[in-house]
Amino acid sequence: MRYLIILMILLAGFGCVSGKEMGTDHLSVAIFTGGRFWYLQSEFEKVYGVVLTEAGYTGGSSGKPSANDFAEKGFLEAVRVTFHPGRITLNSLLEKYLMFIDPVDANGQFNDRGKQFRPVIFWDTDEQKEKAESAIQKLENSGMYEKPIAVELEKAGAFYSAGPEEQYYSVSHPEEYIKYLAGSGRKKVEEGIKTPGFPGLKGGMYKKPGEQEIKKHLSPLQFEVTQQEGTEPSFNNRFWNNHEEGIYVDIVSGEPLFSSRDKFESGTGWPSFIIPLVPANVLSRVDTSYGMRRVEVRSRYADSHLGHVFEDGPPPTGLRYCINSASLRFIPLKDMEREGYGEYVPFIRGEKGE
Repeated sequence: MRYLIILMILLAGFGCVSGKEMGTDHLSVAIFTGGRFWYLQSEFEKVYGVVLTEAGYTGGSSGKPSANDFAEKGFLEAVRVTFHPGRITLNSLLEKYLMFIDPVDANGQFNDRGKQFRPVIFWDTDEQKEKAESAIQKLENSGMYEKPIAVELEKAGAFYSAGPEEQYYSVSHPEEYIKYLAGSGRKKVEEGIKTPGFPGLKGGMYKKPGEQEIKKHLSPLQFEVTQQEGTEPSFNNRFWNNHEEGIYVDIVSGEPLFSSRDKFESGTGWPSFIIPLVPANVLSRVDTSYGMRRVEVRSRYADSHLGHVFEDGPPPTGLRYCINSASLRFIPLKDMEREGYGEYVPFIRGEKGE
């Protein structure tokens, strides 16, 4: 559902805004393969600067693929990543991709065996190809691996989206995804048996307390907004006019949601953002309340109602995440390290990913 909603908004938003408020007019796209697309999509969804991920198939040449015949038609499971180049560069995205996979395995990934799971970077321009070659060479020269790097480079061709049931599988089927992850062989990597520094699944860091505890710690307005899909008054809320540097986290769970760097003056009287700080923590669903059809956004772990997302924001995303202050807790930049959010400090300052 989140994939369909955000894709619909992005397609509607392209070309409907102009200007350079956020430093660039265009989003960029990269395509990667390496094992099941469930895993790659889940990992890219945690990356700041990523706007949309799409699971699908590419690399084949014999008709439109399906989940049942993509391998025999020569296709690979792939993830197409749409990203904001003003927030993360292709070089940084390539470095993260090479951490997500086993780059010396040419015949699959861990327990996902077969050519349909081999690691490939698909390029569209000569510049993209050169950057991919440079990233692979850098990894080769690092001495991290005894075997040669087996990641392939291929010219991008047709990309076929997988079905809705395959998109954001770690979110829509969390128990099944955890079972898949446990059986995929990637746990060995997390334990340092294979690729050092491989990032593990960080689920469970943030949890939703019981209702009584929530009521104890929230004001009546905060409870109404987060638990009962309420809306606070415009121009009469805590953060609509806040210009301090820092991050905004869920008032219930503390999961990081948005950055001051991505906040902009929308004129609506509510805090507005062009992109989430951690895309995986901001989920979308259709909202038909009050006789309207809107896209609601909720936090992943606490399931708090945050607000809505619209397609009238500035470029390059064209998105406006209109969020209730009552759903948020603001952590100033100076306090982020002390409160356990130090890993996000470079993003606030623009020192990482650009």
